[in-house]
Amino acid sequence: MQRYFEQRGEPERFLCPQLPPSPRQAFALASQLVSEFSADAFAVVGSSLGGFYATAIAEATGCRAVLLNPAVWPARDLAQYIGEHTAWHSDDRFFFQPAFIDELQALTVETITQPERYLLFAATGDEVLDWREMTARYAGATQRIIEGSDHGLSDFAQYLDEVVRFCEQ
Repeated sequence: MQRYFEQRGEPERFLCPQLPPSPRQAFALASQLVSEFSADAFAVVGSSLGGFYATAIAEATGCRAVLLNPAVWPARDLAQYIGEHTAWHSDDRFFFQPAFIDELQALTVETITQPERYLLFAATGDEVLDWREMTARYAGATQRIIEGSDHGLSDFAQYLDEVVRFCEQ
């Protein structure tokens, strides 16, 4: 996405900070970044746990959100991963603390409002999360069920124009 906006000559339209491991701190950072904008002036895009955070930001602000194989119930799913881990896209190490489960629970949106503000991409080949939970969680949202693919949506480039169009509506 960064390259996409750079090629359009609009690199300032794309923000993608490294979020801290603490869900509370991650949400606070994301909230601070969007705080100066009105809800119709930005959209959030998140993959996996980022999709969970994007949902929390969208519900808090009223903005649009694109969710790419989002974590639906991370407080449930991540409880088994307490301990030290390597970051997904680097060799950086971090410690997933037990307190983070409570922080995730505190950020959980039980029911989304205005599902028309959401665009969901759910891959049936996701090896980490269940695409059926995603579609049920985001009932009423625009949904793109991708046959096959994987958790990282390795074929994401073919959906980029649709993602940007949705965000710019």
